[in-house]
Amino acid sequence: MGRHGTIAGRKAAQDSKRAALFTKYARAITVAAKDGGDPEYNASLRLAIERAKGISMPNDNINRAIKKGTGELAGETYEELSFEGYGLAGVAVIVEALTDNKNRTTSAVRSTFDKYGGNLGAPGCVSYMFSRKGIILIEKTDDIDEDTLLEAALEAGADDMVSGEDSFEIVTDPAVYTDVHHALAEAGYEIAESDVEYVPSMEATPTDPHDIKMLAKMIEILEDNDDVQKVYTNCAIDLFEE
Repeated sequence: MGRHGTIAGRKAAQDSKRAALFTKYARAITVAAKDGGDPEYNASLRLAIERAKGISMPNDNINRAIKKGTGELAGETYEELSFEGYGLAGVAVIVEALTDNKNRTTSAVRSTFDKYGGNLGAPGCVSYMFSRKGIILIEKTDDIDEDTLLEAALEAGADDMVSGEDSFEIVTDPAVYTDVHHALAEAGYEIAESDVEYVPSMEATPTDPHDIKMLAKMIEILEDNDDVQKVYTNCAIDLFEE
């Protein structure tokens, strides 16, 4: 199924949590807009807007989030937090959050780790097992030629491309991620998902059904938290495979 699962599976999950995703994506837009409200000159904002549009966030919500970031509208001040720790079976977990209440978010993340058999650790305790990579997913369609896409991606500065079940995964260095994303979009490719992510360089493979169930529940609870933007693991299996 692949590290990202299928595009259809992700879309189904997004549909069931759309309201919560609007909150998360709006926060990301607000934070990005602090560096300028014009996406033409702010690549981070442009990408945040594109991701929001990918889940059909209304333009009014997007514009309101931008104005909060630029100070045109009153709004909360969000702080970026990162947590590292272990779930059961030695699975490494990284949690990225945007919050207006550090104590609330820290308490919620810590209690979730504790409840499901995990341990929240110090900064750096698991991040050495991951590399930061730009990941761009393009859905496979009959009119996309794999060699042509690969050539376009490499010319734009990508490192590699992996063919998955229903998508092409383009991997970049974070420094050129926005350039590759923009080049592919300009070339007419429809981008299904795109972000700079933690990609595991060392993996853990849980085998006990109880551990797998507890890990999946822990990740699900973390992802359902409005303050949490992303959860990464080095789990080698798909915890949510039907």
